[in-house]
Amino acid sequence: MDSKSDKRIRTRRKVRDFKKNLPLLGMALPGMVFLFLFSYLPMGGIVLAFKNLTFGRKTFFENFMKSDWVGLKNFQYLFSSPDCLLIIRNTLLYNLAFIILGTCLSIFIAIALNELLSKRLSKFYQNVILLPYFLSWVVFSYLFYAFLSIDHGILNRSILPLFGTQPIAWYSEPKYWPGFIVFANLLKYTGYNSVVYLAALTGIDQELYEVAALDGAGKWDQIRHITIPLLMNVVIIMTIFSIGRIFSSDFGLFYQLPMQSGQLIGVTNTIDTYVYRGLINNGDFAISTATGMMQSVVGFGLVLITNAVVRKIDKEKAMF
Repeated sequence: MDSKSDKRIRTRRKVRDFKKNLPLLGMALPGMVFLFLFSYLPMGGIVLAFKNLTFGRKTFFENFMKSDWVGLKNFQYLFSSPDCLLIIRNTLLYNLAFIILGTCLSIFIAIALNELLSKRLSKFYQNVILLPYFLSWVVFSYLFYAFLSIDHGILNRSILPLFGTQPIAWYSEPKYWPGFIVFANLLKYTGYNSVVYLAALTGIDQELYEVAALDGAGKWDQIRHITIPLLMNVVIIMTIFSIGRIFSSDFGLFYQLPMQSGQLIGVTNTIDTYVYRGLINNGDFAISTATGMMQSVVGFGLVLITNAVVRKIDKEKAMF
């Protein structure tokens, strides 16, 4: 009898907790449905990476199911390319620049906004730096074109003549574009990332700063000995997530921003743009699926390795 009564009590408690959390579950439901439809459901298509997709049957599902298995052949497409090392190098180096420069600049902006005495002014600056995040790369590409166009660009028509410099065909000069790409990435994402760090800064106990000020610590000493150490947990987590995407690239940044200029392929071609061009030319969905799967597996492995290194150094700062 005791066990049955205990079971009834536990059941009633679960029902009560479920009813209590029903509004929160309702708020989470759209996100869960979105996650299932666009993240978990498409995972069945991973099988396509190991098949030679052929058409000619009545439906796509029939073509998918009856295509021949080819093992790891589709994974050879990227590594058999003569530009393999160039593509991987571009992807890795750009992402490293984004991680290092983006993290430092985001932390700097977050601390600067947090130190502003006027909260109204802080909100204004926060909205200004967050605005580029909501602009698509198509919009960015035309804004850059308005500055860099050889005939009508602001740089060539208004700024360079002031210094006695001849107009430059920016879309034909690869040497300038690594800087343009890094600048565009920082312009778009720094504001968003700084908001994440700013949210972490607001959770720091203000009494720590008051005690430090009483001990004679200046503003720089407070930032160096209080703000940055307490911010490191968030910095490490964000860095681990970024390292997980180090073999991927922002497709719009590398494809749309350079206006698909063939003369810039050497400095703008990454894994994602290379696979897209191959998909457009060959129409081979299996190869693009295999490459996407490889990027996900490598990214997952890098997250595990990076987290293990962090755990080895400081267990409390590890993500899991």
